[in-house]
Amino acid sequence: MTLSWDQILGGFAVFMFGIDIMGDALKTAAGDQLREYINKYASKPIYALSIGILLTIVMQSSSASTSITIGLVRAGLMNLEQAAGIVMGANIGTTITSFLFSINIDKYCLYFIFIGFMVRLIARKKKGKAIGTCIIGFGMIFTGLSMMGDALSAIRDMPFFTAFAEKMSGSHFLSLLTGTAMTALVQASSATISVVQKMYESGALTLTAVLPFVFGANIGTTVTGILAAIGGSTAARRTAGIHTLFNIIGTTLGMILLTPYASFITWLAARLNLNGMMQISMAHIMFNTVTTIVFFPFLKQMCRFIEKIIPGNDRKAMAIDTTSLDEKLAGSFPAGALQAVSTVTDGMFKAVRNNIELTHDYMLGKEADGELIRQNESMINDTDHKTTSYLMTISRSDKMSPQDNANVLIDLDAVKNLERIGDLSINLTEFYDMIREDKADLSAAAKEDITGMYDHINRMLDLAHELYSHYDDEKMKHLEALEDSLDKRETEARESHFGRLSSGQCQSAVAASVYCDILSNLERMGDHCVNIAASHRKYTGEEKQA
Repeated sequence: MTLSWDQILGGFAVFMFGIDIMGDALKTAAGDQLREYINKYASKPIYALSIGILLTIVMQSSSASTSITIGLVRAGLMNLEQAAGIVMGANIGTTITSFLFSINIDKYCLYFIFIGFMVRLIARKKKGKAIGTCIIGFGMIFTGLSMMGDALSAIRDMPFFTAFAEKMSGSHFLSLLTGTAMTALVQASSATISVVQKMYESGALTLTAVLPFVFGANIGTTVTGILAAIGGSTAARRTAGIHTLFNIIGTTLGMILLTPYASFITWLAARLNLNGMMQISMAHIMFNTVTTIVFFPFLKQMCRFIEKIIPGNDRKAMAIDTTSLDEKLAGSFPAGALQAVSTVTDGMFKAVRNNIELTHDYMLGKEADGELIRQNESMINDTDHKTTSYLMTISRSDKMSPQDNANVLIDLDAVKNLERIGDLSINLTEFYDMIREDKADLSAAAKEDITGMYDHINRMLDLAHELYSHYDDEKMKHLEALEDSLDKRETEARESHFGRLSSGQCQSAVAASVYCDILSNLERMGDHCVNIAASHRKYTGEEKQA
């Protein structure tokens, strides 16, 4: 008998593609709400644990939920203890895949794919199509697992595997390493555990060989986080570190108690009349759940330990608190509601300023994180949506004064222009990424010109922030003079660039191509700074009264 490699490789590809499209579609469907809910309800580690369980069940991937968690920590929206809680919860949530596989949900996986396709076909909105894709991805996960499991069941009759299985049964450490290596290779513990479920049910592996394999899969699944953290922020490395530490300690405990645990699973299977696949599923669920319960009380100590072995300070995005946007206040006391909007807008100014500095560091090659810039921009967009909606609610109040009406328009102008500056920061990051992907760099002269423009923009944004709170004609004239100076800097930088091009000093075609785009985006940032301050003259001509 030979192995059906087309079924094995094709099944693996279908499984991994299912996880990939399901995760992406879930992010599209939930968008910023997913991050908002996690941030809102992960205020305590016990809540974070529950979120980790639910998120991993929904996404069918502990690696995906861990990646989201790392992104939230990078953005300063979650501390290490909350992240550790989600990571621990992910270890429980990931066991649900093996449970669903053990109850033969794969019999219905093609129906899921069909239903998902019909939802995508009927849906007209992007969110609806994303939900359909989620359902398709869910069906593909179990289609792939079924294809792999059925094909690999034939391995039990092959002499080389029989000898290897005997070695694994006799050497628990070998079984542990095999589970770790296989999961690290495919970066999906649910895939490897589902495969050994099939093998155990067919009699190809003994229970004492399978359990260390399952324990090893828990260690192997941490590789995704480790790879994501390499070269990343301190927060990313610590989050990956806490995941790895927790799983190694849990696995060590499992190996010490392997014999009594195997006896317990055998006894439980006899009492409950469990089939082979369900036995492994229950062993997986109970092991991950018990280790989480045992070590959860020591979460703070584990975090402190990780902070000691992975030292360093993280540069975090500015968190924007929007909890002060009270809907009841908007209708009953517009002036008070507008004061709350001013506080939130102050937070947007600081977050945008932070993002501008991050893009500058990114251009200079200093320690900066492109993902952090994108997380920051996502938070700015979310704040823009909430604030705009809140201002619309305020504007419908029957208690609005003429000054309140003017302030609503001033605030709308401010948040929209700040959001546009945030978008331009992303544009700059993408230009710098293009240069990096070309394995090139800007010349020292080009960087000097860009740095001069960055300095100008920072001064303009700070001045615009002052004028947003307290309008002053003299300061406004100063801001407009800075804009004229910025325009002049852009023109001079372009001319210098064309001179370098004509003399053959530019070695990178990509850098040469996007340089003028970089200058243009920086100049537009300055325009938006002026727009923020000019809205006072546009709507009132007087100092804003919040």
